[in-house]
Amino acid sequence: MTLTKTRLTFDQFLNYDFPEEGRYELVNGEIMRIQATRKHDNLAEFIADTFKLEVKRLNLNYRVSGRISIRTLTTSGKEQGRVPDVSLVDRNLWDANLSAYTAFIEPLQLAVEIVSTNWEDDYIDKLEEYQRLGISEYWIVDYLAIGSRNYLGNPKEPTIFVYILNEQGVYQLNAYRGTDIIISPTFPELNITVDQVFAA
Repeated sequence: MTLTKTRLTFDQFLNYDFPEEGRYELVNGEIMRIQATRKHDNLAEFIADTFKLEVKRLNLNYRVSGRISIRTLTTSGKEQGRVPDVSLVDRNLWDANLSAYTAFIEPLQLAVEIVSTNWEDDYIDKLEEYQRLGISEYWIVDYLAIGSRNYLGNPKEPTIFVYILNEQGVYQLNAYRGTDIIISPTFPELNITVDQVFAA
């Protein structure tokens, strides 16, 4: 749902007086309200809780949240305001300015997007923007197999895609389905299958 008739800058987006609680993104100058199903929220919460447990268990220096705004750039240089479903950010970066309302311009360690009807945003637009920003790890969680067959195969299967940024700043893809254990460089001891995530 679009809230604005005129195109806004990124700074205007950060200072915008939203009419109600919720998650909003700036996409091509327009403020978009992010509306999620209960299943979508269940998956995001399960993944965030799993990450929080790993952070605590391994005493990692990360902050996990579903409310972190980041500034990204399109190929044409247009600023976007994105709010991943789950974000993992270096705690030192988070703690550097605890009174800030502003979005991060620095890369997150990990971003998770749970695919909904606007699947091209996650598979194409955000993938390019997150790679350009330098987010080390990006998960696309397509529990409904909504993406195209080019990504999901034929027949289409629910899949979790994990993109890892290589030394050249280019994402390398790994796809996980069913009973596959998800491999995450950020959480090398993570022991969770795709089926466990999708059962949330």
